[in-house]
Amino acid sequence: MFDNYVIPLDRWVSDAVEWLVDNYREFFQMLKWPVERLLNGFDHGLNAAHPAVIIAVVCLAAWRFSGKRLALFSLTAMLLVGYLGLWGETMTTLAMVLSSVVVCAVAGVPLGIMSGRSDRFEAGLRPVLDAMQTTPAFVYLVPIVMLFSVGNVAGVLATIIFALPPIIRLTGLGIRGVHPELVEAALAFGATRRQVLFKVQIPLAMPTILAGLNQTIMMALSMVVIAALIGAGGLGSPVILGLNTLDIGRAVVGGLGIVLMAIVLDRITQSMAQKK
Repeated sequence: MFDNYVIPLDRWVSDAVEWLVDNYREFFQMLKWPVERLLNGFDHGLNAAHPAVIIAVVCLAAWRFSGKRLALFSLTAMLLVGYLGLWGETMTTLAMVLSSVVVCAVAGVPLGIMSGRSDRFEAGLRPVLDAMQTTPAFVYLVPIVMLFSVGNVAGVLATIIFALPPIIRLTGLGIRGVHPELVEAALAFGATRRQVLFKVQIPLAMPTILAGLNQTIMMALSMVVIAALIGAGGLGSPVILGLNTLDIGRAVVGGLGIVLMAIVLDRITQSMAQKK
């Protein structure tokens, strides 16, 4: 039945991507430029700073938002990462995660607010977010490489696509979760829709928005190893190198660095959401 005709979707997609590369390379390089500047700024800053400064900032944030136990664990984790010889890779990974999260927050929070306030916009955005979350990351690595070349910037762009949906969904959920009577009361007292948004809806939705930020960070960290396949550095490099050379020790050390960093960032952002 299906032998007579097969839809050549693979050829259509390949032709479309090649057409974009041939005709809009300058446009995609323009999109790449701000991400590259942001990534280079974080990367140079984190790697240039003394490790003691970075450790102190992380421990202070952990103590401020959670308490002494998380601060002590953060200190132990950061020292262990350094003594395992992974400090440079960890700072590069942290720069990639921060760059991805900044872009996701700048783009995702407004989109989430729009979807939370408009049923029509949310209905149109939902299938796009479904496709972004369910498409395997390996599938869009190829067009990312064709459009933006290889390296850390391409890894960040792939991470942005992968990590953007949670913050959009949870921001929209938080806006919709604000009790309608509070919005009606604000409008009854003469507040404009803009004032209702910034003084009522966003403050009350902030714990949910921060939970979305937490999920975005975790998904960005989960892309570290996959991004290393297209030339992104960081903690994914020792894992990929260990896989290629069957060096289980190197792969475990790289994976341990990712786990420690994920735990520290997860606990800090969770504590921020709960305190808020």
